[in-house]
Amino acid sequence: MDNLYAQRIESLREMMRSRDWDAVVITGSDPHASEYPAERWKQVRWLTGFTGEAGDVVVTLDHAGLWTDTRYFIQATRQLEGTGVELHKTRIPEQVLIPEWLQSRFGSDDIIAVDGLCQSASDASGLAARFNVVSIPDLLGSLWTDRPAVPQTPVFTVDPGESRFSKIDWIRGFLADKGCDGILLSALDEIAWMLNVRASDIEYNPLVISYLLITRDQVKWFVLKQEVEDPDTEDTFAQLRDEGVELLPYEDVAMELSGYEGRLYIDPASLNWHLYSQLGGDVLEGGSPVGLRKAVKNPVELDGFREVHVQDGVAMEKFLYWLEKSLAADKRITEWDAAVKLGQYRSEIPGYHGDSFETISAWGAGAALPHYITPMEGAPVLEPRGLYLCDSGGQYDHGTTDITRTVPLGECSELEKEDYTLVLKAHIALETAVFPAGTPGCRVDAVCRMPLWKTGRNFGHGTGHGVGYFLGVHEGPQDMRQNLNAQPLLPGMLITDEPGIYREGLHGVRHENILLCTEAPETGFGRWLRFESLTLCHFDTSALVPDLLDDEEKAWLNSYHRRVFDTLSPLLPPDVAAWLEEKTREI
Repeated sequence: MDNLYAQRIESLREMMRSRDWDAVVITGSDPHASEYPAERWKQVRWLTGFTGEAGDVVVTLDHAGLWTDTRYFIQATRQLEGTGVELHKTRIPEQVLIPEWLQSRFGSDDIIAVDGLCQSASDASGLAARFNVVSIPDLLGSLWTDRPAVPQTPVFTVDPGESRFSKIDWIRGFLADKGCDGILLSALDEIAWMLNVRASDIEYNPLVISYLLITRDQVKWFVLKQEVEDPDTEDTFAQLRDEGVELLPYEDVAMELSGYEGRLYIDPASLNWHLYSQLGGDVLEGGSPVGLRKAVKNPVELDGFREVHVQDGVAMEKFLYWLEKSLAADKRITEWDAAVKLGQYRSEIPGYHGDSFETISAWGAGAALPHYITPMEGAPVLEPRGLYLCDSGGQYDHGTTDITRTVPLGECSELEKEDYTLVLKAHIALETAVFPAGTPGCRVDAVCRMPLWKTGRNFGHGTGHGVGYFLGVHEGPQDMRQNLNAQPLLPGMLITDEPGIYREGLHGVRHENILLCTEAPETGFGRWLRFESLTLCHFDTSALVPDLLDDEEKAWLNSYHRRVFDTLSPLLPPDVAAWLEEKTREI
């Protein structure tokens, strides 16, 4: 058994035998149900070698499986080779999810062990209704001997146009309506939004690992891990204390919950099973109200988003100019070199705090993996042919960006051009959509996919997701995908527009802008909504098949390009501005 991950799985099985466990479930999340966990909680990666952002593992005495969605099928197949871990595909019609798979093999008396810290209360309670579930916090701790510690980075304050006083008053009004005495927030983006604080405890995410308890007359923030000698942190903590926020050790939250008296509101989707089991007294379960409140941006946040997208657009145009001219000069550029260069351009923007996710810099066959990981060592060299896809974003004081551009590096095949054009048609269909107020994103999703469906093409990932204000690049409760989600799109919400086509071993195409949901003119048939594009960066027209675009689509593209040039050219060096003028000429 030479494979490192196969050895780790066997070590886990030895633990299972010694404790009479029939199965172990390991999630890809952390104690806060985060999409992106800190290094300490990347347990799926440590156990199996799979590096995707979404994946859960089940290990039995004779089987090991990874459950992940369509974004990672190709990646998972490659990374799991030799580990003995079988890929179980989700978000496909014939999917068999973990609870159903376990039920087909085990009975109610069989013991299923979970890491209660990293299993949400809602998921774990579903398993507990079917099996004998035991919660083992930090289940892999005895095997993962060099496991990283809980991170703590400098904490600082932001001003997003609404004070923490206002937000706390609002949440107390919510508690009064629900007849509750307190609410526990465990989702890290909700805590950061509520307290107007940011940090860097998780890579690419400006978040503070903590819990927040708000009652009718107290605010307790369980955040202290160890002392940090940092002026911003000291100032922020002093300001919070002056405003009546009590700062407590991170690990004290369990003791606080076990002794809590009164009716407590909790969200079982974000509260972990271990803390859920500590709850004493009366509990009301429901979805957190914070997600929807922070998803609808206020005027200050929207002004910040508009400003930062201008600056981000400047960085993107400088990057695409550099890329094209470098390849024309026969310079050796790898996928990794390109990603680093784009990061350098973003770092020149005032208020830049790093990327909002790991840049996907992919040429040719690599772009066929929707969430391709660009290798630092041995990255493919870009060649002057085919399509190059770059999906990237930045974190700034006044907003978060997420943009994908696919550009031709030289001669493209007819199939590449056709796919490129059809994805742009799909993108434009959503940009120009008008729909009744109250419509959820899952229904608008079909508008975007229709140009692809008509030609028998599709993509497996979602069409769009919300974006936080200097918070997570993925934000709900709104989204736009084929999965049913009843949350309506509301004015002030952001949603990405990112259709794609992926052909394994050949190429991938994706075009992405961030859109703002706004009011459209009201008619006798009611209120209507539409979108405003915040992202500013040209689409390369040299790869288009013009005959596949109708007059309205061409008019939209020409209008968008005029806006891009008029807005960005005064901020660009003269040579880049002249180049952009050519790139944005009408078709």
